[in-house]
Amino acid sequence: MTWEMGFVLLVVLVMMICLFKEVARPDIIVFVALIAFLAVGIITPEEAISGFSNEGMLTVAMLFVIAGVIQKSGLVERSVAALLGKGKSERRSLFRFLVPISGASAFLNNTPIVVTLTPIVREWCADHNISPSKFLIPLSYASILGGILTLMGTSTNLVVHGLLLERGMEGYSLFTLAQVSLPASLIGLVYLVTVGYRILPDYKPLNKRSGDERKQYLMEVVVENHFPAVNRTVEEAGLRNLEGVYLLAIARSKDKVCPVKNSTTIKAGDRLIFTGIISKIAELQDKKGLTIKTGTDVSLEQLENGHGRLVEVVVSHQSSLLHRKIKETQFRATFDAGVVAVHRNNERIESKIGDIELRAGDTLLLLTGADFQERAAQSKDFYVVTPLKKHPLLNKMSGWKAWTALLSLVAMIGLVTMNALSMFTAMSILVVFYLLCKIVTPDEAKQNVQFHVLLLIASAFGIGQALFKTGAAEWVARGLIRLSDPFGIFGALVLLYVLTALFTEMITNNAAAVLMFPIAVEAANRLGVEPMAFVILVTIGASASFLSPIGYQTNLIVYGPGGYRFKDYLKVGLPLSFLVMASTIWMVDWIWI
Repeated sequence: MTWEMGFVLLVVLVMMICLFKEVARPDIIVFVALIAFLAVGIITPEEAISGFSNEGMLTVAMLFVIAGVIQKSGLVERSVAALLGKGKSERRSLFRFLVPISGASAFLNNTPIVVTLTPIVREWCADHNISPSKFLIPLSYASILGGILTLMGTSTNLVVHGLLLERGMEGYSLFTLAQVSLPASLIGLVYLVTVGYRILPDYKPLNKRSGDERKQYLMEVVVENHFPAVNRTVEEAGLRNLEGVYLLAIARSKDKVCPVKNSTTIKAGDRLIFTGIISKIAELQDKKGLTIKTGTDVSLEQLENGHGRLVEVVVSHQSSLLHRKIKETQFRATFDAGVVAVHRNNERIESKIGDIELRAGDTLLLLTGADFQERAAQSKDFYVVTPLKKHPLLNKMSGWKAWTALLSLVAMIGLVTMNALSMFTAMSILVVFYLLCKIVTPDEAKQNVQFHVLLLIASAFGIGQALFKTGAAEWVARGLIRLSDPFGIFGALVLLYVLTALFTEMITNNAAAVLMFPIAVEAANRLGVEPMAFVILVTIGASASFLSPIGYQTNLIVYGPGGYRFKDYLKVGLPLSFLVMASTIWMVDWIWI
């Protein structure tokens, strides 16, 4: 082993540990690893930036814009809502629901689909007295099963396609993956509505529990006439940075002030509603003119007013809020919302709200103000999983634009299928068409692009190049072949798939695909097998994330709203992972080996 190989493998190992421990955002971690290779001369500047002009990466950028347009059209959510309402039984409704989800996810980014449908599913479940935990994991898994069907189904597929082209190999056609993944997707859907449905937990959702547990959320303090800070601001009254408690709202006659700003004036007779650690409310006893009520008849629902409401959000993988205390994020000023409670692993965190350090997957219960919807729509920090009333600035597009957007997408998919246009060319034309027809504005297009994902993908190309260039990929491939040698090519397929699936759960799907791609190519070459067989196996394995809430964005989105625990993903996802793996390996072996 040369020092270059050792250095590359060491950096990759450290990168994977950092990704697993979430020490920073994934795109930053992978970018730092890329710069390390550039700094010591492992790769050239041209090789380092090659990923930023790769066709696969640029196609992903186009698809972000297109997915945003289709999401705004509202056609998918209206169709699914209609299908849910027609079901005569829970399982029939689930089946009618999952099939179109998988179909839509084959051609659209599955993250916005799951974000859009999560609140709709929860509302439908509430109306039919069904636990949303029976529907939300299937929603995520069905979107993943749909994503592995086509080239444009997930960014991972396009990333591998770009890697193939970069190596001078033939890339994927639109349905190359389907010949292997279609049986796995069908088997997976059948499993979800049969055995999987029985295994799924039956949890009470957070929004139902919040009413039952309001005494654990709220405490009330009455402002007397002799309070020294009457007619002064909240900040001047010393009510902002209290230990363990947070001033959430003010009940004043028939009005309610929420969220409370530093400049809000305190008046005699105000009922100050605090949230946080109830035992810490004693700190207010030292302030003359404040009377602590032993209980409160104010519920969270009663704090909602004409502008604000109770909203649940899930912190995303790429959030700028990660690993920061809530008080450091200026959450209230940034989003016009007060944090009532934070739930993690289906448990409320018993701590002062401001001191809670946020992690990906945390569910925040918010009491929002009038500007929350507009600000949330412009943020990538969290996913809103509560149905919101339509804001005048966030209205769905008109009917003709919605149908024009959808039909033009279908037309472009048809041209790609007939090999009349490449995927990148077709999607680029479609984005320009949307802009010319004013179906999407330049600002909206920019907001839809997830630049952190593009940075991760582009940086990961450089990581893959370093693995190829130094021979590190070949070295790992030789080790993999030695391990699987007693079982032949079939053993190599199993080991390659298992490693890819494990990396996906520990890091990210795109990073796992890029890391395993050079190993798959080198292993196939050494075994004398068509490399496409091993590459397709890695592509599907990198997206088949069913074992944890952190391995895939859609799993994370439904984690809190479904009230799930980590073990629920293992219980439901492990049998599904085995089914998908067995079907994929069998099809690859049948077609290519």
